[in-house]
Amino acid sequence: MPIALDDIQQAQDRLDDTSVARETRVETSRTLDQDSGADVYLKMEHLQRTGSFKTRGAFNKLTQLDDDEHSSVERAIAASAGNHAQGVALAAAKTGLEATIVMPTNAPQSKIDATRGYGADVELHGQNFQAAMDHARSLNDESSVFVHAYDDPAIIAGQGTLGLEILDQVPDVDTVVVPIGGGGLIGGVSAAVTERAPAVRVVGVQAEDAATVPQSLQKGAPQTVDSVQTIADGIATGGISDRTYELIDQHVDEVVTVSDTEIAHSIRYLLERTKQMVEGAGAATVAALLHDRVDVAGETVVPILTGGNLSATMLQRTLTHELTYRQQLVQLRVRIIDEPGKMGEISNIIAERNANIRTVNHERAVDKLKVGEAYLDIRIETSGDRHTRRIIGAIEDVGYEVTRLN
Repeated sequence: MPIALDDIQQAQDRLDDTSVARETRVETSRTLDQDSGADVYLKMEHLQRTGSFKTRGAFNKLTQLDDDEHSSVERAIAASAGNHAQGVALAAAKTGLEATIVMPTNAPQSKIDATRGYGADVELHGQNFQAAMDHARSLNDESSVFVHAYDDPAIIAGQGTLGLEILDQVPDVDTVVVPIGGGGLIGGVSAAVTERAPAVRVVGVQAEDAATVPQSLQKGAPQTVDSVQTIADGIATGGISDRTYELIDQHVDEVVTVSDTEIAHSIRYLLERTKQMVEGAGAATVAALLHDRVDVAGETVVPILTGGNLSATMLQRTLTHELTYRQQLVQLRVRIIDEPGKMGEISNIIAERNANIRTVNHERAVDKLKVGEAYLDIRIETSGDRHTRRIIGAIEDVGYEVTRLN
């Protein structure tokens, strides 16, 4: 079933009549403009209710149950890694339905808690999205309605309302950049954009370690991968559907990929430069701009920040990675005589040079050491490479052998 502009406009009318989903704003960043060479308008969908765009499609789906069908349906069933779960939970509560959401056992605890907070029952099943999906389908019966995360015309039309908003808010837009998981969002957005403003380019972005769309387009049919491993859990579906493949093939101009390192860099960049906390799936669009995956020089560009449900654990991992990458979190190995006072002496050298010690470990069971020697493995926070080199030099000046481990 094709997705027509009229379907998306009707979805927008349904959302306009409620407070379930709201029109999110766009914001500019002078630094991002300079670093990308474009006029960038960030679509702040991570500030949507439930923290992602998923509420749009879920509500559009559940409000279309006709009276006869709705009288027999008591529960919405869905599978999700997190954001769709919250969208369905909220939409079900607003339409008077119970909700059961199946999530992978490794889903972020923050997303599990939030889904339950919207009133849904959560079942944890399987190690990935597909296993959760199979279990969710087994729960579906005559008294329930299955709400697919992306392979449903009503879901796609609801997500497509983002495209209409972008065109209204940034009428001179040249390129819209959209992350791709299962393809429901980019399917809806691209259908809306190309129908209303065919000159506007739509670019899709996938995480390298979860990318299936480039191969799908090359082979002419949806391709899947059995295992995905990416910090962008919101787009780690492992594949797209026939329906979303057709929409991408018909409406999307280009699909690019970004690495997890580049996504992590963009999460940190958005936090520092725009003061916005965005999860990996949402930051992927900015990663494509910052790392020249798409040529946008001189254009007006709208990257969609699709979600802000970044767990504290993932935030910590990301910032640790970024501090290490920027050489501000450094691990040193210092060879010492294993006797009292040595660790204190080295600690004082570090402290006098305004660096902070995170952790210290004694390593004695190393065959390169002589009897009575040890290694001090010290993780320190510095302002960068020059600061680190000054500290290393100061430790070496008093007679210690220092190795930089990272």
